[in-house]
Amino acid sequence: MAGNSSRKGAIRQSKKGPSSGTGGKNKKRLTGKGPTPKAEDRPYHAAAKRKKAAEKKATRSPSTRSTSPRATTMSRATPSRAPRGDRPRGEVVAGRNAVLEALREAVPATELLVARSIDVDDRVAESLKLALHLGLPIREAHRAEVEGISPNSQGIILAIKPFQYSSFEEIMSRAKNPALVVALDGVTDPRNLGAIVRSAAAFGAAGVLMTERRAAAMTASAWKASAGAAARMPIAQVTNLARTIDAAKKQGLFVVGLDGESEDTIASMKIAAEPIMIVVGSEGKGLARLTREKCDLVISIPISASTESLNASVATSIALFHIDQARRKG
Repeated sequence: MAGNSSRKGAIRQSKKGPSSGTGGKNKKRLTGKGPTPKAEDRPYHAAAKRKKAAEKKATRSPSTRSTSPRATTMSRATPSRAPRGDRPRGEVVAGRNAVLEALREAVPATELLVARSIDVDDRVAESLKLALHLGLPIREAHRAEVEGISPNSQGIILAIKPFQYSSFEEIMSRAKNPALVVALDGVTDPRNLGAIVRSAAAFGAAGVLMTERRAAAMTASAWKASAGAAARMPIAQVTNLARTIDAAKKQGLFVVGLDGESEDTIASMKIAAEPIMIVVGSEGKGLARLTREKCDLVISIPISASTESLNASVATSIALFHIDQARRKG
């Protein structure tokens, strides 16, 4: 038995090749392949595709870029990229024509938002130049984000600053003697509001008052209609016009309402030289009942029988002109 054991050991020692169990089939698998490549070095990995796109963009030859004036304007603007979902606060003006008009009128704004890869036409090019001239921040965002803010944006949006309203007390403290103040009782069209502000500034009014509820506010449309007068004219919002009229009376103002149905015409107004508050009613209903009762005098402006009524802003302009002319003669 001892001899047999010795013989088996001799056979095992004389056997050549790999050890029992592999059969030589896994020899290549044991060869070292090195460390696992980084994600950006793997051709089919998303990180590798992003790296390739970034390198392609960085190494793009300047000579291959457009040298048109529009492209130059966009390049000089150097828009910063807007964080995803960073929606402008407050009012926005959207669309190429609307944005350009607002910038031309120098409507107070916080930023110009432009979609990436926007087709830069003459309107966009001028908007970018005006924004740069005004020192306005220009930001770039995905088109989907821009359209999410306004579907009809045409790739460009102007964010408007909230209007800084004054107060009745401040208006009266700045009023010259004899004071002239305009109060709006429910004017809802922002273009009428802007036109009234413009007329008030033209004829020396100390300020314009409006109600906070159920009335137009100083939006971009109102600002444009004022032709810049909103930047010079104090404008106040009041919670209760009736109480404000009482406060005006205590300070010596005669309250004159405009109403097309009044039998007293503007020609019969003999108090033009006195401190006056002109009250203008809404486009449809005119003066509210309580407002009319608070007025010291209600007058109308005679017009042709073929015309139903005058626009609120037109009627205000005529009344202010009449007062201004009477004061100049006096």
